[in-house]
Amino acid sequence: MRYEDRMTIDTPEGLTVTVALAGVGSRFSAAAIDLAIQSTLLVSAFVVFSVFGVGGGLAAGLLAISTFMILLVYDVAFEVLAGGRTPGKRWTGLRVVLATGQPIGFVSSVIRNLLRIVDFLPSAYLVGIATILVTSRNQRLGDLAAGTVVARAPRKTVQVLATASRLPEPLPETLASWDVSAVTVDDLATIRSFLDRRGSLEQGARRELARAMAARLRPRVGGIPADLALSDEDFLAQLARAKAARA
Repeated sequence: MRYEDRMTIDTPEGLTVTVALAGVGSRFSAAAIDLAIQSTLLVSAFVVFSVFGVGGGLAAGLLAISTFMILLVYDVAFEVLAGGRTPGKRWTGLRVVLATGQPIGFVSSVIRNLLRIVDFLPSAYLVGIATILVTSRNQRLGDLAAGTVVARAPRKTVQVLATASRLPEPLPETLASWDVSAVTVDDLATIRSFLDRRGSLEQGARRELARAMAARLRPRVGGIPADLALSDEDFLAQLARAKAARA
């Protein structure tokens, strides 16, 4: 039986974007790294309480709070604040995103991580592994409930994309000359959606999507200096900045 390890997303621009999905092996490796970090933090918390002579009910309470923070807040904080990546996922080149390709939010992250308890049953993530194997998008129960997927992005590719995403800071007078009155608020929302999720897209699909959007929007923008050379992606980022400043 063949399992799919890719999904397609239909964008508002009429393009179909393919996203590579993580399988059981890479997800297990990422989870093992995160578990090692969390275990170290838990042991450290226990040692600290012991060294400072905290005992009895206070120690139990502090340890319970520490356990909650390390086992749940750890994942939610990294997924929401670090682009869907815990340290383990960053090391293995994975990223949690919504099934629409957009960045994961706080509520979705809380849901998928709370249901990790069910996915762990009866032990060693057997329920989660079985669900990943039988779902077309390699989702465990937490992913199904939260509407998320785990995307694959090899570390070399991630480094290239990160370098490409560093945008040049334009001079204020350069942006001030842009006439963006023909660009609508919906256009701005579409640009921002692309910029937010571009890191999870394959490099070829990312370039093609940026090219199509820029070709549609460049004729609507006036006042761009003739000697200002911008790539399609940089143009979209600068356009979003200029339009937002005038909104």
